[in-house]
This record gives sequence, structure tokens and C-alpha cells, in this order.
Amino acid sequence: MHIEILATRAEMAAAAASAATDLLLDVLRRKERVRLLAATGNSQLEFLDFVTANRAVDWTRIELFHLDEYVGLGIEHPASFARYIKGRIVDPTGIRDYHLIDGSREPHETAQLMSSKISSAPVDVAFAGIGENGHLAFNDPPADFEADDPYIVVTLDERCRQQQIGEGWFDSIEDVPTSAVTISIKQLLRSDRIICVVPDARKAEAVAACLEGPITPDAPASALQKHHNAMVFLDRDSAALLRYRRLSR
Repeated sequence: MHIEILATRAEMAAAAASAATDLLLDVLRRKERVRLLAATGNSQLEFLDFVTANRAVDWTRIELFHLDEYVGLGIEHPASFARYIKGRIVDPTGIRDYHLIDGSREPHETAQLMSSKISSAPVDVAFAGIGENGHLAFNDPPADFEADDPYIVVTLDERCRQQQIGEGWFDSIEDVPTSAVTISIKQLLRSDRIICVVPDARKAEAVAACLEGPITPDAPASALQKHHNAMVFLDRDSAALLRYRRLSR
């Protein structure tokens, strides 16, 4: 795992996008298609804007999956992550081959369908973030580090659901779904390369626990420490509680 700390959120997003673009171009030079797994949420907005604006990438040769979706939310809901992926990645790039999790369907059937699709070949590049409670995708603590299925159905904890209100996706805790279909920890770690983008002071506690603490289900994103090709991009605020926090540039 490699960590880069930038002074501002904008610099962090630009640096992460540059690294992500380099990875995509490298895979495209070696393979006909790239299989990409993408994260959502407020923390990814600027990063994805930079990545999708880069026309050096042949997006028609990219097959896209996303990390997670709320159970009970269809793509028409403003907080739907399928809607986010469509609007933030698919539409700006013209990606033709993409697989959106349908939160309106029976969740276990949906998880099985997505599992079969993503299992057909390795994932080349994954974009990820870290939640305020340390979650990786929607694997809240204590996360299941042993689940073998690529996509699983999980229960969302209180802090995770409160984060969604704080980010403006829902008006009240009653509106936030209590479960989700998510990529499993094992499947995410099977990705050949991982770019993890984590801005903001509200993530500092989770960043310190997950990147410098023990690898434990109680800090789900600590699993990234086991991945030799993971790059984590932080800004000064999200890195504030790390013992070692020298700016990378």
C-alpha cells in the first residue's frame, strides 16, 4: 500500500486522477479491454470529474462495475448509486459496457447476478474510498473479511447511515435504507490495482485507524494494507491524525 498526501482536496483529486489515468492507459496498452470497478459518494466527485474528462482514455474499451447500492432504491432515486454512476461516469465518457446494481430488485438475486458478471474475468483497476466509520464499499464494521461471494447483502450501521444524511443524500435517518448490496472485501482485494481517494477532516479518524492501525474487521478499510498495488490519496485534513503525514508534493 502506497500513501500520497496532498495539501488540498483539489490537488488530491488531480493527483489521484493522474495516477488512475496512467493505470487505465497502461492496461489498455496491454489488453483489449479494461475491467473497472468504481466508487461513488461525495468524496469521489472531483476525482471522477478529472478522470472522465481525459480523452486520452478509450472509454469504449472499458467495462464498468460499481461497488454498492442501497436495497430498495431504483435508479430514479436521487441517492441511487446506479444513478450516480450513470450521470458521473457513463454519460460523460460514452462507456458502452456497464453493469449497474438494481436496488429495486430482490437483493440476494441481484447480488448473485452481479457476482456472476464480475466473476467472468479479473478486475484490472478499482476506485474506492473510506467511510467515516472505516467502511470499504458498504462493508461496515465489523466487516466480513471471509465472504467469498463477489457481491453480498449487508446491513448498514447507524454511523454509515448518518453519513449519508450529512452528505445531503437524505433528509432524515428514516429515509436512509438499512441494507445494501455491496462488493465484498475479498472481491475488492482481487482487483489488480486499487486507487483509494479519501478527502476531508471528517475521515481523519477512520484514515488513521485503517492505514496505521491493525488489520481488523472493526476497521474494514484496514484490509487495504494487505494489497501490494493499492494507492491511497489523502488531503491534509484527512491525513491529520496519521503519525507520518509529510506532504507528498
